[in-house]
Parts: sequence; structure tokens; C-alpha cells
Amino acid sequence: MSASTHSSVPSLPTDHSDRLPRSPYERALGSAFAGLHPKLLTYFSAIPAGAVGSGAGVFDVVGTPRRWLWPVLWILGRAGIVFPVCEHDVPFTVINRPTTDATGEPAVRAVRRFRFDGGDREMVDVISAGPAGLSDRLGRGGLISATFAATVADRGLALRSDRIRVHLGAITVGLPAALSPVVRLSERFDDATGLQRVTVTIDVSLIGRVYEYSGSFGYSVNSGGEPS
Repeated sequence: MSASTHSSVPSLPTDHSDRLPRSPYERALGSAFAGLHPKLLTYFSAIPAGAVGSGAGVFDVVGTPRRWLWPVLWILGRAGIVFPVCEHDVPFTVINRPTTDATGEPAVRAVRRFRFDGGDREMVDVISAGPAGLSDRLGRGGLISATFAATVADRGLALRSDRIRVHLGAITVGLPAALSPVVRLSERFDDATGLQRVTVTIDVSLIGRVYEYSGSFGYSVNSGGEPS
């Protein structure tokens, strides 16, 4: 499937009134949310019931050249988190669906499909908001959780993880600081190309950069559900 280069965005409420609940990003950012680029307001606002958000684009790079990390990434890849690859120009799609967290507050479930040379792989996560900020449960079954501090700068969104935990059944393990990955996300809209730009990096203090993906995509919210 070829990557989309432009995507129309339907008219949605922009006054963030009671017509839609507040999204996790609105709850985490508070009044700063309004400082996002108008196109990002659509992306990070609550998705209406019965609708989905869908996007398609190309990642310039996905993975890591540190092949000695690939056995660990293979395990995480089976859970739908990160993958043992180092590839460029990877087509991808993203589907965002509205859901709720354990407290009944709005959350977003995202499925990103990467079209690698060796076949398609899916990354899944559910993001919600709580007292500690944004919370992301990554992988099928929520194997890993991360909390993020969120800020708005130059009309873009920046996230930085401050806690990473591994969930093994009823057991939750917090990673020590020296081994805990630091995840950073930058999301902005490029007016010149009409595309949304995302960059995610994962670093470990004792190792350095262990994973990344970055690229551009078009996005729209579809009231009739997932496009065919």
C-alpha cells in the first residue's frame, strides 16, 4: 500500500465543549493544549464515538543497528512493542480508536502497522491520563507501562517518560534508573508538506540510543469507522 501524502480532516468541534469528553492529552496538558497546531488539535482531541482516526505515511528509519540487542527486541516484538530491525523508508499505517481506562475515563487505543521487508508487524498501545500525567500501556496485554510528562513547544507536542514498569501477570517490576529506558516523543505539523511529523527515541544511560522511529504521515478522523 502506498503512503498517503495528504489527508482531509472533517469538521470537528474545536471549542472542546461538552459535546466531546476531554481526551487524555487534553487532561494532561490542561490549558496548554490549546497551544498545539490546529491539525494536532484534531489528532490529540477525543475521537467521537463510532469514529476512528486513521493515518498513513512513511518512517524514514525504524529500529536499531545494534544487532546484539535484537534478541531482546525479538521478545518485545512478539508482544507488539518494538522490533528487531534496522530499516529505512518503511510504509506504515496508524488506527486510533476511542476506548476507556479502568476508571471509565477516555483513552485511545492505537495500532501501528509497519510494512517491513520481512512482513507486516503491529505495535499496539493504550494511552490514558491520570494524576502522574499521561500513562501508556504498551503491547498486547499491556506488558510494559510508561508515564510521560507532556509539554507544548512551538505548537508541537513533546513527551518524556519518567517511569517504566514491566507487568508479569500479577507482578509489577520497576526498572532501576541505570537500566530504565528514557522515551522521548516529538510530534509536530509541517505546513510546508501538509504532513504530521513524529519522532520517537529510546535511550538507556549505560548504552545510549537503543531504538528509534521517525517519519511523516497524513491523518483524518472518519465518522463511518475504519476506511476500507
